[in-house]
Amino acid sequence: MPTGPSDTEQFDFLVVGSGIAGLTFALKAIGCGSVCVVTKQDLPESNTAYAQGGIAASVGEMDSWSLHEQDTLTAGAGLCDPDAVRLVVREAPRLVHWLIDIGAQFDRSPGPDGLPQLALGREGGHSRNRILHSADRTGWEIMRALAEATRSEPGIEVREYCSAVRLAVRDGECLGAWLWDARAERLTAIRARAIVLATGGCGQVYRYTTNPPIATGDGIAIARRAGAVLANMEFMQFHPTSLYHPRARAFLISERVRGEGARLINAEGHRFMEGQHPMAELAPRDIVARAIDTEMKRTGAECVYLDMTHLPAERIRDLFPMIYERCSSVGLDITREPIPVTPAAHYSCGGVWTDLWGRTSISRLYACGEVACTGLHGANRLASNSLLEALVFGERAAIQAADLPPAHGSLPDEEADPLPSIGPDPGAVRVGVQNVMWQDVGIVRSDVGLQRALLSLQALAGSVGRPANTGTVVEQMEAANLLTCGEAIVQCALMRRESRGGHFNADCPDRDDLRWSHPTLLGRSESQPQ
Repeated sequence: MPTGPSDTEQFDFLVVGSGIAGLTFALKAIGCGSVCVVTKQDLPESNTAYAQGGIAASVGEMDSWSLHEQDTLTAGAGLCDPDAVRLVVREAPRLVHWLIDIGAQFDRSPGPDGLPQLALGREGGHSRNRILHSADRTGWEIMRALAEATRSEPGIEVREYCSAVRLAVRDGECLGAWLWDARAERLTAIRARAIVLATGGCGQVYRYTTNPPIATGDGIAIARRAGAVLANMEFMQFHPTSLYHPRARAFLISERVRGEGARLINAEGHRFMEGQHPMAELAPRDIVARAIDTEMKRTGAECVYLDMTHLPAERIRDLFPMIYERCSSVGLDITREPIPVTPAAHYSCGGVWTDLWGRTSISRLYACGEVACTGLHGANRLASNSLLEALVFGERAAIQAADLPPAHGSLPDEEADPLPSIGPDPGAVRVGVQNVMWQDVGIVRSDVGLQRALLSLQALAGSVGRPANTGTVVEQMEAANLLTCGEAIVQCALMRRESRGGHFNADCPDRDDLRWSHPTLLGRSESQPQ
């Protein structure tokens, strides 16, 4: 195994990650310099591609950005940055139309004049129909359009099966990164005048998650190890409804299903959300997830059920073809029987702390998409705002980074191997982290459980170091990154002495606006994003 990079390459912009945030940055930056996009698998594989739901924008006649703004602030439970919220909702219609211009195809329906217009759905927490969809695979459709546009641009170089393993930082300035090429099995160093983290979230830190296996918090972890400030890591959003089945990996059952009228019922067939919140099944996600968790614990059941059998079968198949096919593959006919569901880790509301231009606390280092904490989501993300946030901040980071002057000086020398490692078994460490987090840092937390989780993760971290006896370099890296993210989540959860949004601690169950209406910061808390 090499102990250092074999060569150093130069680009103007290095983008780590190939979801909607990373590719938006790349496409917006091509007129300002050379762009290198590195992605851990192939280009279309990202959290974006797995987004069944849609993208929110106030494009309907009965809607406005101010209504979208209020819904976002309400869902964020008093912790949103109002400036970030207003910025994003006002930019939403323009950037959605940019996606359409580059080829993204959203569902349409006949308008009052009989001509096709954008079909707008509603999801939990929204007061208007403002969700654009492409059936139940909106993320896949957006990724298709972005990937095609990216591949057609000669100024963008895409390197697949490459991972950033460490950032090159000197005197508070990020000058580049070390990459591991899994195909060539070699390290490469890349210098750039701007480095953009767009690696998605860390859902794989939990045993049950709707995220793909690649969502191991890589960008959050390497930023943390480089000294960047993290914010609000305790706010992990659990999607209320993922498929529960012994023969299937957790699979997201889109919130749009509830938006179309599906009802949550227990094993006896009784609805249980009507008395929990005025919006019943369409309440904000944290409320629905906790209600399901409470119902499962009350009855001792391993799941509850999402019932849409009262809807026309043809409509179900037309609206939710991917969900219908996936459930059919395990013997479930969702037109005739309810879907067994359970909550699963879905979205990281926290991440690398940024300003309104995507700048982190380290100069020349940017973050956008789920890896970042921009202030938009606060304590709980409003449905379908995630793709929108990635779109807006991907563009804004590109605009700001274009004005950076070239960086001077060589990359700092590495005294140690830039490759993180876990020994002797990264697979066991990964499973250990997931079990600890699911048991003690899940939907409902406690002081004792959080302290126990921290000790358990620290014990697992004691296995970090060479030599590693098993596992590929990528497996070693992912296990180390999951440990880093897990510890950050627990540390933030211990710091926040209240319950709010996606963080609920049974030992301090009330919201405390007097003491806790501010972000939870890890790192150089005295600094501001610069």
